[in-house]
Amino acid sequence: MGKPQTPPLYGRGPLLGSLIPSLTGLAYDERARRKREFGDDVPVVLLTGQHGLGRSAVLDGLARHYHKRLPLAHVRVVTPGASAAVPAQSGGVPAAPAADFVQVLERIVCALAPGLGLFPVLLPGLFAVTGWCLGDADGRDAMCARHARLLIACGLLAGDERDVARQWSERVEASVAEAAGAAAAGIAVEDDDGSQPVTAAILRELQSLRGLAPARNWYGQRHTTPDGVTGKPDALLELGRRFHRGGDYQHAVENTLMAAFLEEVADTYGLVRHLNREPWPLILLDEAHAPAGQRFLNLLLEHRAVAQRPHRDRITVVATRLGDVPQDEAPQAVRRELADLLPAVGGARRKQAAAIWQRTGHDPSAGLLVVPLTPLGRDDVLSMLDRASARLLHPHLASALHSLTGGHPAAGTALCDAVVHAARQNRTVTPRDLLDLPTAQGRPVTQVLLEDLLPDRRQRDRLLVLCLARDNATAEALAEDLRLDGPEQLPANAAAQYLVERQWQQSVPVEAPLVESRLLQSLLVHEARRTSPPPDDPHSWHQIHRFLHLHHVQRSDTEEADALRHSLAAGNAAQVVDMLADEFGAEEAEQSVQHWLFCLRHCATAPTPPSAGGGSSVNSQDGAGGWSDHRVEIALGEYAARYTHLDEAGRSINRLLHALWYLSEPYADAAIDPDAETLCQAVGDELGFLSRRHRTWYAALGRAARDWPVAARRRKVLPVPASEGS
Repeated sequence: MGKPQTPPLYGRGPLLGSLIPSLTGLAYDERARRKREFGDDVPVVLLTGQHGLGRSAVLDGLARHYHKRLPLAHVRVVTPGASAAVPAQSGGVPAAPAADFVQVLERIVCALAPGLGLFPVLLPGLFAVTGWCLGDADGRDAMCARHARLLIACGLLAGDERDVARQWSERVEASVAEAAGAAAAGIAVEDDDGSQPVTAAILRELQSLRGLAPARNWYGQRHTTPDGVTGKPDALLELGRRFHRGGDYQHAVENTLMAAFLEEVADTYGLVRHLNREPWPLILLDEAHAPAGQRFLNLLLEHRAVAQRPHRDRITVVATRLGDVPQDEAPQAVRRELADLLPAVGGARRKQAAAIWQRTGHDPSAGLLVVPLTPLGRDDVLSMLDRASARLLHPHLASALHSLTGGHPAAGTALCDAVVHAARQNRTVTPRDLLDLPTAQGRPVTQVLLEDLLPDRRQRDRLLVLCLARDNATAEALAEDLRLDGPEQLPANAAAQYLVERQWQQSVPVEAPLVESRLLQSLLVHEARRTSPPPDDPHSWHQIHRFLHLHHVQRSDTEEADALRHSLAAGNAAQVVDMLADEFGAEEAEQSVQHWLFCLRHCATAPTPPSAGGGSSVNSQDGAGGWSDHRVEIALGEYAARYTHLDEAGRSINRLLHALWYLSEPYADAAIDPDAETLCQAVGDELGFLSRRHRTWYAALGRAARDWPVAARRRKVLPVPASEGS
């Protein structure tokens, strides 16, 4: 087997093969030039989508394919205090972490300087705003490490980054001491934070390596001398002073630094580079929804929105954002689907570029091209599975996997990798095996996926149990019963808010499910079942469902369906059948058939209990002895001798319940599962049988006998028909 394409990039062809080459002038998957289709004004490409849709993977792919072909900067915006970068894939450029706007610029300069040369204006400006307070050892070490990276990248000093940082620290502190000792009297420190003497020393040491006159002139032309100040102040010291004052002053300085960056990059692309068609830089900005990323994009877009700006840059910027961009946040942004980016045929490429994006106004957001990353298709999943021997895979495994994940790239990739690993171990894989597979490292695939999709361990552990509750209110009652601890007053609310922050769902009302994502719910429920402690533990699967059963019984008579569902989830199928059979025999009112059918339909969606691990029990009475999956056999009447205590109607209800219970599984698709097709037919037969044995419900049950098999085959919600008298 050949080396496969990186799985998360399946389905991204229009973006990688058409749009980015038309901006950079270089093909993505081959070392060839492409015509730059956009004019002097280029958009900022913003890739949006929920966690796991492959936003970072796209940037990693771009870094890998454009490495050493053009000036490239790959930056990942992190929260302040974080420092770990996401390693790039083999052959790529690791995403350098940055926590504030200035650090983003520093990382870009470090990446671009070896190819573009020294930034004589921007570099001194970056040094001027990154001093530290006298006596702050931690601040000194952090800033000197940043300075060392810049000095090495710009060729001003050579050596190991740690050694250069230590030497630079010693030089700056010696310069501070020398300046203080040379003064005949005490030097008045103009800034309360004590950073000004350090900034002056930093600039003195930098001047010993590179002249600062061009920078002082450039910044001096952009700042007026304050009233009452005699003489012309040092423009770089004034830049640092204004930056550290914060607020509007900091905003003005950041705007100036962005102007310096764009101007210097544009200046390097003179006539010679233009004639040689040298590609402009490519900046990859991951997690741009973080404050520093938003700041960088906003300032860049503001500069590009100026109609008469003297320097027009053609830097290609591709950024990612978690979630969508609200309309009021970017009113003039152009939004395009991936399909809109497909390459045009013949000579219509320039016309296609204009159709994809062109500036429509001078609002900064007009420079934004928003492209939401969409889920993968079934054919993409099939391509990922092609790495495994088809002989060992169920012929409809791609459809089952796509249905389970909804095309979610991270989940689909992890599951496909697990399938390929199992096949290479000479193990056959069917749709019902998907969530039970181990990864190549031997860990359960659901555990690995949840750690990736829900990184906060506290909230993940909460959701593993709270996902079993019907809604937020029930989840809060369960959290109180389990005594879930944490700094928040309401653990269920905190877990729900975490899902909102992670863009898994919008703000959820109290009566709505705690976890709205079907994929996330499936993973959480399966992992809760897999990791459940013994049945007598208060946190066990069985004890949780027993509590939830009692909660719904006590809360309202209208929640009988939920109570039955939790009884079935605990393995108490016999108890559920008895209650449904009793109501079937006792109720005469026509309208009560709606309630009965609703209870039957709802309780059959119960998750299955933890397996007995090969035990011999068949849907045990209390679930404590373990549970083995014999739903298909029971639905087809193969264990009829075990239910002789029930009358004909009761045995039919038992078969019907187990058929519906099996059909609720994501892998029970009649189009790919012969058992599911058989049970769809059985549902109709059993409902037809029951309709002939009830004096007043026969019409509604007869309609259900016709409609439910059809809905089950189509994977639709089973309709509850109204009675004649309702």
